[in-house]
Amino acid sequence: MDERVEYMEKGDFIKLQFDTYTEDGKLVETTDEKKAKDGGIYDEHSSYKPIVTILGSGRLLKDLEDDIQKAGVGEERESSDLPEKAFGVRDTNSVRVSSYREVERSLVEEEKRAGRSGKDVYPEPGKMVRLGDRYGKILTVTAGRVVVDFNHPLAGKAIKYVYKVLEKIEGEERKVAAIIEINFPKDSDKFKIETGEEITITIPDSAKIDDSWPLAKFAIVGAIREYVANKTVIFKEIFEKRVEEKKEEEKKVEPAPQTSAPS
Repeated sequence: MDERVEYMEKGDFIKLQFDTYTEDGKLVETTDEKKAKDGGIYDEHSSYKPIVTILGSGRLLKDLEDDIQKAGVGEERESSDLPEKAFGVRDTNSVRVSSYREVERSLVEEEKRAGRSGKDVYPEPGKMVRLGDRYGKILTVTAGRVVVDFNHPLAGKAIKYVYKVLEKIEGEERKVAAIIEINFPKDSDKFKIETGEEITITIPDSAKIDDSWPLAKFAIVGAIREYVANKTVIFKEIFEKRVEEKKEEEKKVEPAPQTSAPS
């Protein structure tokens, strides 16, 4: 008996496992940690796990999203794109020279935002850096000058995705959790979500002190209203009362003065 295949549609929340290859068969991106290590592209600061996304949200390439809508849960598929439909052709105007100090300062700030010390960080070829609102790859470093390529790393290359839709995410609470994971992946599993007439989200301590949280919060509200429900969204910050240990002061007993017996 044939089993009914559930295909994807725009607005669906899905969990996706994928590998990205260039036209020569080189692995350039993956959600699988072992494949990343075997392919020599492992990054200790990256999280290797299936991603969650919303079809139609623009997070994936349009051709890939269109292909996913022909996929069933659990089905492995391939999708290929030429450079102009993938990450575009290379633009020489997107290769620029910046000052060493500016690049160094940006690298240090990025490390601190990621919760690291920022010590011993300096520009070197191959590193990614954020300058303004753009990310680029450092090409060369000379005295006082750093050449940064703001083209996408895959610009000018035909690519192939090998992917599998692992799950279609259902339910209001799980969809809100997916939106949080998309917009604020750091400690996303520590948010507490309550749904009903309103949606209440209790944020973890790490978000309270994260500079990127205010912008993420508005993105989360917008996505909830567009893809989940037009409800009031409440964010709760809880500061537990301080628990003080009561320490009883030990009374010091003064030794009694010694007296000599009368002779």
